[in-house]
Order: sequence, then structure tokens, then C-alpha cells
Amino acid sequence: MIFEVLQIITEEVNNFFNIEIEEKPVSLDNIAFVESEDDEPSNSNNIVLSLLHTEEESTLKNILNHKIEGTKVVYKNNKVNLNLYIMFSANRNDYKESLKSISRVVEFFQSKKIFTQSNTNFDRDLDGMDQIGDFKFTTELFTPSFEEMNFIWGTLGGKQYPSVIYKVSVLEIERDVTQSEGSLITEINGSLKRN
Repeated sequence: MIFEVLQIITEEVNNFFNIEIEEKPVSLDNIAFVESEDDEPSNSNNIVLSLLHTEEESTLKNILNHKIEGTKVVYKNNKVNLNLYIMFSANRNDYKESLKSISRVVEFFQSKKIFTQSNTNFDRDLDGMDQIGDFKFTTELFTPSFEEMNFIWGTLGGKQYPSVIYKVSVLEIERDVTQSEGSLITEINGSLKRN
């Protein structure tokens, strides 16, 4: 579901830009692999969406996962609830255009923070996107300190681009595998005794 969420966000931001050109301005890629200007970068003059970090949502970690189907209870392993930290980096040929692009990304997320299957348009014909059912996730601006930003860009290769980071919450990942089944308790027999 990580790829699917990032693909949905990529498509939604591209639609928001509403640029009448064949190439979309936002691409899902790893900013660490963007080549230097001397090497004729293959993905220059665009905005790169990269996954920085995944984190388990600890507050939802211990919620039991079971459902009632007819007269039985089906137990599954707990769902994994993730938060994703994503970064949009503007790799435009012109620095002013990079700043404008980052501003447009911030405008998009200011106008849309909640993504569901009913308010989101995406191409279901893409590889891996045809199995998406119900989903809901939210986004919020994440502002790291200067020290954290220095560490992030140092890890990504040292070259810094105008960028903005968002936290995507909460992404549920569940495999449809039954761990055990049991029957429902339909009546209680017995009597109470007084001592």
C-alpha cells in the first residue's frame, strides 16, 4: 500500500498543477539518485517525490483484529498502521521556478489534507493500482529542525534542493490471512449461588 499511496499523491499533485504539457511535473523517484548538473540528469526540471521514512503508529498497535462472519469469529494478526514521511524536492533548471513549484505543492496540501476513494482521482489501470479498495489517509506539513534537515540531505547525497516534507497518516496494511476461528457465544448457562 506504500507504493499505491505515493502514486495517488503523485497523480493528485500533477492534476493540481494543471499544466498542459505531455510530461507531468511531479515524478515518484528517489532524490538521492538525481545526477549532478554536469551529468545531464535524466529527471531534471521536475519535482521529485521521495519516501524518507516509515514509522509505525504506536497508538494503534494493540487493537485486536477480528470480525464476525455469520456464526463464527475470524481472528487475524493486528494490522500494521504506518505513518510515511515524504519529501517533495524541486529539481528545476531555474531556482526561481523551483521555489514556485514548492509553493504550489504547499498550496495543494493546504487545500486537500484528507484523501479517500471518494474524493481522489487516480489511474486504476496502472500496474499495482487495480486492487485498491477503500482507503483513507491524511497529510500534514512536517517541519524538521535545521540539524535534522542537514542530516536528511547529508544522507541523501549532500546536494540540497528546495523542498518540503509531509507526514502521511495513517496507512493500514493488512494481509488477508486468517489466524484462527472460533464460534460466537450466543447464550450463557448457569446460575448464581449465594454464599
